[in-house]
Amino acid sequence: MRAVYYVYVLFSEYDKRLYIGYTDDVKRRFQEHQSGEVQSTQYRRPLKLIYFEGYCEQEDALGREKFLKSGSGHRYLKKQLKVFFEKVSTAGP
Repeated sequence: MRAVYYVYVLFSEYDKRLYIGYTDDVKRRFQEHQSGEVQSTQYRRPLKLIYFEGYCEQEDALGREKFLKSGSGHRYLKKQLKVFFEKVSTAGP
């Protein structure tokens, strides 16, 4: 069986910002983020996994991660996850 590579997006409920990453195991990586093992998100918890995509080729996943981290990528995510962001912006404290 071939490996699958994932690009994923986390939403920080703490600072309302996104974290975009890449992995070959979404479940394990999300648990690492949730438990504070990932330095870049340890102070941004709690986190929600709001989006992920799978790729057969590692280079494709890395290219997609790079795109999603760009301004155009953020605009794409805002459109793609429109309902999620609408609910987040209307949710009370």
